[in-house]
Amino acid sequence: MAIFNQQPSAKKETPTFAPEPTPVATKEPAPVADYASPSPAYRAERVEAKESLIASDITIEGKIEGSGHVRIAGRFKGDVNVQGDLTIEKDAKLAGGVRAKKVTVAGELEGNIEAASQVDLLQSGVLVGDLKAGSLTVAAGSRMRGQVEFGWDDKASSKSSRNATENAAA
Repeated sequence: MAIFNQQPSAKKETPTFAPEPTPVATKEPAPVADYASPSPAYRAERVEAKESLIASDITIEGKIEGSGHVRIAGRFKGDVNVQGDLTIEKDAKLAGGVRAKKVTVAGELEGNIEAASQVDLLQSGVLVGDLKAGSLTVAAGSRMRGQVEFGWDDKASSKSSRNATENAAA
């Protein structure tokens, strides 16, 4: 029997099936980490005010600016401009101008507090300079040399200062 020249017998027809469509992913692709622009959740954490500390054995000269809180336990010479709170610890010294939301003085501040919503001068606190604040708390035993303005908003403060200057000149 020859296998090579043999006529093929009737082929069985096999049903052809169309391939099922592959499901399309409906999920969005995972975001690629972009370290140049932090995610909104990370930004929200960064907005939370942090506290920076100048330790008691440190002396620094310069300028401090930022949105967090600053605690000085050592010595600092220069201006402090923060949107948070400034605390000057007992036995600490700050020589320079201050702009902060709340200022607590337990040590020594030699300079002006130009803008603060609240100032607390504690028992061991010393302030040599002028003070402009929304409110002022002075503890017994604290010392101060300078001019004080508190309880005035900026418009009323500038008017009363101008009127006082005009009246003094007259």
